[in-house]
Amino acid sequence: MLSGPASAAAGNAIVADAAGTVADVIELAGSTTIRQNTRLGAIAAVADMRKGETVSTRGWTERTMEIGQHAIALVLTVISCLRAISDGASPLAAIAVSVVFLGWYTLGAVRAARSGAIVLAKWWLVVLAAAWLCSLLVSSEFIWVAFILWLLAGHLFSLRIAVVFTALTYIATIVAPLAHHGEVRTASIIGSLIGAVFALGLSRGYIELLREGRRREELLQSLELAHQNLLDLQDELALTQRHAGEIQERTRVSRDIHDTIAQEISSIRLIAHAEVDKTTDEHARQVLRQVEDLAAQSSRDVRRIIAALAPAELEDGALTAAIRRLLARLEEDTSIRGNVDVDETIPSLPAEVEVALLRTAQSALANVRQHSQASRVMVSLMDVGGSIRMDIVDDGIGMADPDSRQRGSESGFGLDFIGSRMRELGGELVIETTPGSGFAISATLPNNERTRGEGA
Repeated sequence: MLSGPASAAAGNAIVADAAGTVADVIELAGSTTIRQNTRLGAIAAVADMRKGETVSTRGWTERTMEIGQHAIALVLTVISCLRAISDGASPLAAIAVSVVFLGWYTLGAVRAARSGAIVLAKWWLVVLAAAWLCSLLVSSEFIWVAFILWLLAGHLFSLRIAVVFTALTYIATIVAPLAHHGEVRTASIIGSLIGAVFALGLSRGYIELLREGRRREELLQSLELAHQNLLDLQDELALTQRHAGEIQERTRVSRDIHDTIAQEISSIRLIAHAEVDKTTDEHARQVLRQVEDLAAQSSRDVRRIIAALAPAELEDGALTAAIRRLLARLEEDTSIRGNVDVDETIPSLPAEVEVALLRTAQSALANVRQHSQASRVMVSLMDVGGSIRMDIVDDGIGMADPDSRQRGSESGFGLDFIGSRMRELGGELVIETTPGSGFAISATLPNNERTRGEGA
């Protein structure tokens, strides 16, 4: 039994020891920093590529080629008309067929620029070729207009049809001089052949350049979109890591306070209460009562601090309630119905386990919302031999092979993050799915703290 002064001295020593412990915890918490080393943005150089300049350059090139094509059509028709008149053809007939040809050509060019209908453009070219054949009846000098037909054929027709069209019009360029003059010169045959091959090759090459330009433009757009998605993901990762770090630090500090300060203050209170009735020194009894009252008040303050440091999502102390809120929001936003099944034998869980399971549920339900096309989802919590397992199962479309899944521009990393979170805490993630048979994940974490004290 302690005497009055001895009891007071013992109480003061315990108070001093507790005060020192408080100072150590506060100093340790103050010196802890959260470091974030996210290193995404490997293709940040994509931002330096100028999409606007590329598109405008391609547009300028197309306009230049179109203007050149129209100029060729006009010049060849005018020259052919003049040569036909000088060769003895009727001026009225030569001018008439030239005007008809240019008029139909202009009408088709304007309509094509407005509608862009490829089928109408092909029929327009067929009629234009018929108008050209009519001009050959007036004079064989109009054979040179065939060059513009060969250019257009390479643009509008497939390669096979373009070759057939070019061959038929080339035959017409040989038959026309024979019909008008009874002979065809070798230079005309070779010149027409070279012109046909050159025009067809030029138009096909130009088409390939346009296709390559469009592919480059699409690639550039996809790279810029991927870059923007990476930037967004980097921001999201930074926020997630910072938030996770805050939760982890708050949980650590609250646990340290509970395991050290709260227990020591409880011990102070018990010792003071026990010694009050044992001492005969009235002054010592009064001091011990003061110590007991201060310890009780300090205990309440510590409990309030621990409660304030708990993760925000779990402030109500119930992981099940937090999951139910997630499912309620899911039902409000979609037509997916959700249920929760909780094993009644689940013990009180450490804060880090509750937070990890809550984050897993958030990520999994986000995948259900975005990708599953499900009508129902089931979340279950159970105690399995010292570990806590959470199963999330939906009746959606599933997938063929989760390990080889394709990640889209806007999503695709949630399952990886869930698995990483499980491994960090010594748990595991199992995925079971087949196409058309739903999707199921099973997250298991060890419950390293089977029982938790309710406090002093």
